[in-house]
Amino acid sequence: MEIQYFSFLKHLIRFNRQVYLDHNATTPVSDRVRKAMEQVLKRQYGNPSSFYEIGRKSAGMVEQAREQVAQTIHADPSEVIFTSCASESNNAAIKSAAAHFYPQKKKIIATPIEHPSVANTLAYLQTQGVTVEYCQLDENGRVLLSDLEQRIDGDTFLVCCILANNETGVIQDIQAVTRIAKKHGALVLADCVQALGKIPIDVHTWDVDYATFSAHKLYGPKGIGALYIKQGSPFTPFLHGGHQEGGLRAGTESLHNIVGFGAACKEVDKLLADSERIRGMKRSLIQRFKQIKPDCVINSPEAEAECLPNTLSITFPGVENSGLMGMLDYRGIAVSAGSACSTGEDTPSHVLKAIGLSDQAARETIRISLGHTTTAGDIRYMTQVVQEYIEGRVSFVNMLAPAQLNETILFDEQTFILDVRPPDMRKNVKGLPNAHEVNPLHVERYLKQLPRDKQILVYCPGGGLSVMISYYLKAKGFKRITNLRGGLDAWRKRRNDLYEKYAGQNVTVLEPDN
Repeated sequence: MEIQYFSFLKHLIRFNRQVYLDHNATTPVSDRVRKAMEQVLKRQYGNPSSFYEIGRKSAGMVEQAREQVAQTIHADPSEVIFTSCASESNNAAIKSAAAHFYPQKKKIIATPIEHPSVANTLAYLQTQGVTVEYCQLDENGRVLLSDLEQRIDGDTFLVCCILANNETGVIQDIQAVTRIAKKHGALVLADCVQALGKIPIDVHTWDVDYATFSAHKLYGPKGIGALYIKQGSPFTPFLHGGHQEGGLRAGTESLHNIVGFGAACKEVDKLLADSERIRGMKRSLIQRFKQIKPDCVINSPEAEAECLPNTLSITFPGVENSGLMGMLDYRGIAVSAGSACSTGEDTPSHVLKAIGLSDQAARETIRISLGHTTTAGDIRYMTQVVQEYIEGRVSFVNMLAPAQLNETILFDEQTFILDVRPPDMRKNVKGLPNAHEVNPLHVERYLKQLPRDKQILVYCPGGGLSVMISYYLKAKGFKRITNLRGGLDAWRKRRNDLYEKYAGQNVTVLEPDN
């Protein structure tokens, strides 16, 4: 059984060669970071708040890491506190500013391409009476400074501006944004998560009040972030409890993660030095894509000073990203979609919508983010697979549009509906009628129960996981495989009449083979 399972994973994740091109999502932990963390986990178990020797040593390691982070972003160590992640840092800074100024001042201005941890926090504050306005962008996704000038006024207490966007890589002129904000007495929050290690960071020169960072985008560990708070800027603790982090963030410090963050920051100069090599690979990637599909659209700014060196958002007209990503994943290549398919939505992300993409263009968009370990061979392999897919030289999985899934297909005896939604989602949302439910992580244990003489219709919540499993089934010899594009959520929106009438009827839960 274990051999079968690993065979499934090989087809699902690592086919011919593993090429990781999603470094904006997260990065592998570097050897230096891993070794530093291992030493802490093996030998340094003291609580940094304890006064005996091993506690004092732990506290010293925390402060050493704080100095390493501060040096990297050109701040004073006293201005840096450690958090669990950048999302916590963004929440803490925004809610602290609101608590300080509201209701005397009521307005926050932000860009429409902020990270969800900023955008959703602002949406929450709107329910509490705070006014939120969004700046207009130019065709490259940069803030129109003239629009910011018009919007900002004496009632504005905070401007939120993401330094570098995770989807398109566009870099904002944060220093110009800060100058405008300061003229009106407003504070500035800069989300610097995607920028650290890719471009130089200098929070003092920029004169921002708050800046947020995350180690796992920097070849460091997950679960550790940092918040820069300029001396004199208001801040109320987000977490209450003990005296840790100078009384600004309660909770026993995650020592191994903090040390890992510091070790990652010691490698920033090396990462910055490698940025030109990475930018050169991105140029080659763009050139090759334009040869493969001349009508492709580059959504990332082509001016190098305005875009991260590693990030490319590209639209392939007429090519559904779910199918392309499924084939890439099948061939061991990891990229991400430009649309929010992971959430089950068949609509573009707020970032792509903000820069003017239509719903259809968003469904044809992928993001490629290169990293320190990316090689020219990786780029050649990736573009070769894309070319084979676009030119139709690979075996496709059929894609069924949500509108095409009608009663005839639902009740056709020659159609075997395979529900590969995670178990918790199946509990909360009814699925297609006549479906056969399986655990998507153990599909290899159900192969003997799947018919080879019928059409197998595979679906999941958003259409992404089912594509990968569809390609796996095709590799295992199943000839008639169809994937429901956009998944159950897209079908519910398009054919809610059929969903309300038939959902959840005659569902079979398959038991895995031992």
